[in-house]
Amino acid sequence: MSVATQTNFAAALMDVGSSVPDGLTAWNGPRPERRFGVYRNNVAVGLMGAIASRFPMAEKIVGKEFFAGMAHEFIRLHPPRSPLLLAYGNDFADFVETFEPAREVAYLPDVIRLEAARSRAYHAVDATPLDMALLAAVEPERLAGLRFDMHPSITIFRSMYPALTIWAMNAGETELAPVEDWMGEDALVVRPFMIVEVLRLPPGGAAFLQSLESGSDLAAAVEAATTEAADFDLSANLAGALQAGAFASIRQEPLE
Repeated sequence: MSVATQTNFAAALMDVGSSVPDGLTAWNGPRPERRFGVYRNNVAVGLMGAIASRFPMAEKIVGKEFFAGMAHEFIRLHPPRSPLLLAYGNDFADFVETFEPAREVAYLPDVIRLEAARSRAYHAVDATPLDMALLAAVEPERLAGLRFDMHPSITIFRSMYPALTIWAMNAGETELAPVEDWMGEDALVVRPFMIVEVLRLPPGGAAFLQSLESGSDLAAAVEAATTEAADFDLSANLAGALQAGAFASIRQEPLE
């Protein structure tokens, strides 16, 4: 089958208004409209199921019918590029951000981003979290120059909306109630062992971890955190990240 034929076949699968691709036949006739229609419907149902299974809280927030319409439009415009569907929908949040019918639910894209982070963490490479004893053994004069390698499952989630609270209420993590403080929230998503954890970060915590993730040493990360939150607590944030399993290893720079 030529590349052009494959391209036409794939395009016809994603467009319910298109006709059967040229050159396609079946054992019982030259124009297999019915068979192709069944196949096209099965593909659409499979992709819809893949999106719904990755973003169940988003579906719960807007309802099955609205979510189905939104997902259908996404699938039409963004067909999968890989036979593996584990990562399909990683750009769904960006699509929803520009999806006009969902514009009033401004926090929805960030809820989807949080769900995507949980999915990535679940399928990430396994790695043993940093042993706290290794950090405790570092000489005090070398702590400032210490660099941290992040756990492969980690995502530092930031939202200008209370997306973490909204997700948690819909996921049954907290009681469903009106959101009193309509403000941004940060979270750490990580899977140190078997279970994906979503942990709320204190002021400056996200900036601190993002700085470490970018390769900065501990001193520079603290500076980034205190620039964002003057009351940043290094001891509390470092202890929380260690307990969560956010780090895989540490590196010490040679003393000059």
